[in-house]
Amino acid sequence: MYNNYVFNLYGTLIDIETNEEKDEIWEKFAIYYGYNGAHYEKEELKEKYHSIVNKLIKMNSKYECPDYEIEDVFFKLYKDKGIKPKKKAKQAAKTFRLLSTESIRLYDGVKETLERLAAEDKKIYLLSNAQKAFANSEIKYLGIKKYFDGICISSDVGIRKPDTKFYEYFLEKEQLEPKDTLFIGNDYIDLKGANDMGIDSLYIHSNLSSEQPEDVTSKYKILDGDIRKIFDVI
Repeated sequence: MYNNYVFNLYGTLIDIETNEEKDEIWEKFAIYYGYNGAHYEKEELKEKYHSIVNKLIKMNSKYECPDYEIEDVFFKLYKDKGIKPKKKAKQAAKTFRLLSTESIRLYDGVKETLERLAAEDKKIYLLSNAQKAFANSEIKYLGIKKYFDGICISSDVGIRKPDTKFYEYFLEKEQLEPKDTLFIGNDYIDLKGANDMGIDSLYIHSNLSSEQPEDVTSKYKILDGDIRKIFDVI
């Protein structure tokens, strides 16, 4: 068995459904900003939000797959209305995520699997395309943060999977050897970078997977979504 187990988050450990395009969300979020002194119409807020996101991504275009920090977006939305954000941007991020989340839960067997790996003295890591402002609260809420020996989120680094530079950064940060490491994910982009870096991968097919299982290249596969089968297939 491997000594290091690196998990993707959404679609692998967490089953989440979000919708950021609903008019109702932007209407409520505009009211929220107004409560804090930054007055927007809902369409103005939505357009400004996407404009700032696009600018932040372009500013980081030196990477093949750039990422950005969502709190910078909410900070700029306040600043453009003459409001000093202070801690308001962090709270705005949590509020936006709450408004746009329709459901969130752990997949069956996740805690059981993480507990068994920990009991067997395996190192457990999280490597995910995500916003730290969202993911940190969600792994705390779902009770799994305590299992991770290291957490690497794309918004912190400014790079997303499958860019190999994201994996290089992670391996160096955690001082891991590729040959002793297994990456577990539910999507092509989860696995491509790992494969390119010489890291063995395990594909787990879930309701959030975008590819057909036969189109995915990985050393191991779990096609029924049962994460507990990790111990059977490797």
